[in-house]
Amino acid sequence: MKPHAIELATGETIPILYEDRSVLAIDKPRGWMLAPDSWRETGRNLQAALADGVAAREFWARSRNLRFIRFVHRLDAETTGVVLLAKSPGVVRALSRLFEGREMEKVYLAVVRGLPRLKRWTCRAKLSADPDARGRIRVDERYGKEAETGFEVLQTTSNLALVRAVPLTGRTHQIRVHLAESGHPVVGDELYGQGDRARDRLGLRAIGLAYKEPFTRRQVRIRAPEEEFLSRYGFERVRKAP
Repeated sequence: MKPHAIELATGETIPILYEDRSVLAIDKPRGWMLAPDSWRETGRNLQAALADGVAAREFWARSRNLRFIRFVHRLDAETTGVVLLAKSPGVVRALSRLFEGREMEKVYLAVVRGLPRLKRWTCRAKLSADPDARGRIRVDERYGKEAETGFEVLQTTSNLALVRAVPLTGRTHQIRVHLAESGHPVVGDELYGQGDRARDRLGLRAIGLAYKEPFTRRQVRIRAPEEEFLSRYGFERVRKAP
């Protein structure tokens, strides 16, 4: 029987949200980077940990007869939620084309500081790497790459808002920079906001991914649990589908 979770060599367990012949979708925990498995400058490289598990024929991989596993898209290290993993190089190429062609519907929940004036808005600020700060992205309307994110306020408290974010492009740190540019940085974002050492967690979670499977043309919808994330900030379960 195939286990419903991946157990890493560290002892950590990663839930499997969805599986078919081509992919695994996992609920990525915080603190793990998605980088090529050859990059070993951190012990928290999730791709390397998964590849090691496949090579070692660990039970979660052996039970599926996996010989290959590779992430198709990235989440920031501190962002949790849906990550799609391909079971073959051909699937990596096919799904990458869907991401590049904006045929993947991605949905995030973000907890932001302050109460946005608008219920819905779209940010189209162009983005580029900040030459003065390694690893940081900046708004750059002259030389930046096109970027677009749609936002919708779902709930509010006295000083926080729960925002549904739908990025139409996939730039690095796109949602975080666009929310900061809108005047409402993500809670716990020390790079683009005020940072919140008391919570010590980035208030951003990938909860939904939807696409048309490139080989069968079947519609796939993947959803990550949201209750624990919402309760941390005092919000209720969101009932709106991705």
